[in-house]
Amino acid sequence: MGFADLHIHSIYSADGTGTIPAILKHVADKTPLNVIAITDHDSMQGVQEAIQLAPRYGIEVIPGCEVSTAEGHLLALFINQSIKPGLSLLDTVLMIADQGGIAVAPHPMAKGTSSLKITTICQALENPLAAKVLVGVELFNGGLVYTRANPAVSRRLHQLDLAPVGNSDAHILPMIGRGSTWFEGLTSRDLYTALMNKQTVPQSGRGLDGWVVMKSYIPRYVLRKLGWAAWNASPEERIRYIRYAKHLMDQSGVYL
Repeated sequence: MGFADLHIHSIYSADGTGTIPAILKHVADKTPLNVIAITDHDSMQGVQEAIQLAPRYGIEVIPGCEVSTAEGHLLALFINQSIKPGLSLLDTVLMIADQGGIAVAPHPMAKGTSSLKITTICQALENPLAAKVLVGVELFNGGLVYTRANPAVSRRLHQLDLAPVGNSDAHILPMIGRGSTWFEGLTSRDLYTALMNKQTVPQSGRGLDGWVVMKSYIPRYVLRKLGWAAWNASPEERIRYIRYAKHLMDQSGVYL
């Protein structure tokens, strides 16, 4: 069996604090995850770097993005290009379909963040093509302070006919894997099949609480705004903090 975390943010999100190499190092050393998705807010800037480096860390990376639709956030997975933000949920799902990707509804009805309503999800699923693309919903989100587990969605899961998933919504390294998804197999293709067949199982962990926000996230966020972030030179070396602008990879795969 395999474990996946399909909701991870890097420094390419305004509120992320870890570079791509640091994320991969943490996943390899500190978690049982086999597959991850880098899902920065309306950006795929770090995806190429993650896919290029992932084999060195023994991890598979799914290309993804957390898209800001007009009705709330949506995880776009297995896509090649970023999706234009601000469109309706249905139009966003259909754009994901054009790329051969699939979508997961993160933290539906969650407080304090842009989230989809169940009624909005149901309306989109009335479109036959959208129903083939919007295949999953987060039942556990480790990164939310107020709404980690989602019993309201659990009660309506049979009505939605969506694969239940757990994710971390990590913005700091220690949060990665604090929510995850179990699936039969070990690869991203196995995960894709499990999502399509609604055969995933959400795994919950110790989520984000007020103390973790104060102790862990805020100091890292301040450092990130000052130009510092967790980074890793290679799988054999430890994670350290650097001025990350000197260690970003450009679109040709060369470090700046």
